[in-house]
Amino acid sequence: MNALSALKEVKQLADAIPFYKQQGSEVDLFERAWRNRLPLLIKGPTGCGKTRFVTHMAARLGLPLYTVACHDDLTAADLVGRHLIGDGRTLWTDGPLTRAVREGGICYLDEVVEARKDTTVVLHPLADDRRILPIDRTGETIQAAPGFMLVVSYNPGYQNFLKGMKPSTRQRFVSLTFGFPDAAQEEAILVGESGVDMMVAKRLVSIANAFRALRDHDLEEVASTRLLVYAATLIRDGCDPLVACRAALVETLTDDADTAIALQEVIDATFGR
Repeated sequence: MNALSALKEVKQLADAIPFYKQQGSEVDLFERAWRNRLPLLIKGPTGCGKTRFVTHMAARLGLPLYTVACHDDLTAADLVGRHLIGDGRTLWTDGPLTRAVREGGICYLDEVVEARKDTTVVLHPLADDRRILPIDRTGETIQAAPGFMLVVSYNPGYQNFLKGMKPSTRQRFVSLTFGFPDAAQEEAILVGESGVDMMVAKRLVSIANAFRALRDHDLEEVASTRLLVYAATLIRDGCDPLVACRAALVETLTDDADTAIALQEVIDATFGR
């Protein structure tokens, strides 16, 4: 392979990996956890980059990724699998967790505390040194393939005594805490994700930081990096900044008319209108 071909191959590989701006040592820790077959718990507010980080790492490591958005009605069968009737016979169909265990991929359970407690119990034998998945309905016990990794996440801001993670589950994981990036990092993320120019990125981050100061006063949830990317994407597409920020930030964050007016005033002042 000549130098030009090698360069093209490297570029194609980089293009295939979703953009992610590292905040600290999380990439190194993820890779070490995967190499040593340790499960990982990621904590952080909505929209701070937890899912993008896992997607980035799966592509970086060349592993299949199975993502499950957890909710109150999620059952163990949704994760493990179930018998389905087809062509006049009953067939077993693996769930996302089982497929990841068999293939040696990453199973990512997003907002795991939203799932029912009896559902998360199936994770226990996978999240310790046994690394096995017993399937009661088929009598099968699957040994996890070498590349398998279990990753879960949740937002501590929503946690309460009814939806906390049990200590018996939590202590099976290596843990990471995510926050919103600092201003310089968040600006770089907006530029990298949307292609918007740096001046617009700086203004959007300034707006977000002003909104975040209102947490627990006028806003239940603050402006996430995800929402900033949405606003930046609209602006990059030619949308007026005031319209883009109104749609991606103000209307998403509040239904209260007075609060919306106050937020819009911050946007107007930032973009010099």
